[in-house]
Amino acid sequence: MKRSASGWINGLIGVIIFSGSLPATRVAIEALSPLFLTAARGTIAGILGLVLLLAFRERRPSLGDLPSLAIVAMGVVVGYPLLTALALQHVSAAHSIVFVGLLPLCTALFGVLRAGERPKRAFWMFSALGSGLVVAFAFSGGLAASPIGDGLMLAAILVCGLAYAEGARLSRTLGGWQVISWALVLSLPVMIPLSLLFWPQSFEAVTWPVWLSLAYVSLFSMLIGFLFWYRGLAEGGIAAVGQLQLLQPFFGLALAAWLLQEQVTPLMLVVTVAVIACVAGARRFGA
Repeated sequence: MKRSASGWINGLIGVIIFSGSLPATRVAIEALSPLFLTAARGTIAGILGLVLLLAFRERRPSLGDLPSLAIVAMGVVVGYPLLTALALQHVSAAHSIVFVGLLPLCTALFGVLRAGERPKRAFWMFSALGSGLVVAFAFSGGLAASPIGDGLMLAAILVCGLAYAEGARLSRTLGGWQVISWALVLSLPVMIPLSLLFWPQSFEAVTWPVWLSLAYVSLFSMLIGFLFWYRGLAEGGIAAVGQLQLLQPFFGLALAAWLLQEQVTPLMLVVTVAVIACVAGARRFGA
């Protein structure tokens, strides 16, 4: 019972931390290029992850674990950070956060594929409805939506969902925080050279909010959040604790409105709530 409660608490902390990722990224790309931001956050988090692994003398992953770790790295170390940073050059943080409502559903879909389960028809019905709502929102003319930004966000959700599902599966044997740490370390040979390649010519335009945002996405979004998230999944169960992701759009919209003074329209709220309802239905009736 205590282990289950700890799982929910850790999972909730992870979701709250992740909720600040898109608003912080939106601030950071005001002065830093998406390519440098992605490489820098991966490098910083990767070095810290290596320190943790060495400090606790964690065993090395087996050769059989490397393909799964590569998927995690491509999804949450490279893919999601880069694609969202590129998307936020075209859409607001509040607009992009609506797409996060699809992340729990996407994670569940890849979880089904990886586990070989056969969900009920209701699962696919809610999946199709939720996806349709997001597509309709993306093409709604009243929000000055960007096809490029929306396409990048959809791609980001897909690669992140795959990485979440793969990481959750791998955490059962390798350990929760060890998964993201090894994925970050695996990425270092690529992230470090890219950081140097895309190093800004000048940091004069980099303000304190930008530096703080870089620190946030490097320390919290890339490492600390996953320490809580994967630990929560391991202690409370992937299916159960994974539902906490449904709260992420609410936290994210609140942060976008509070920190960035971005407009959160009634339509954004309606679509977010509707997508969350679809994801909840898919989770509830898909077992």
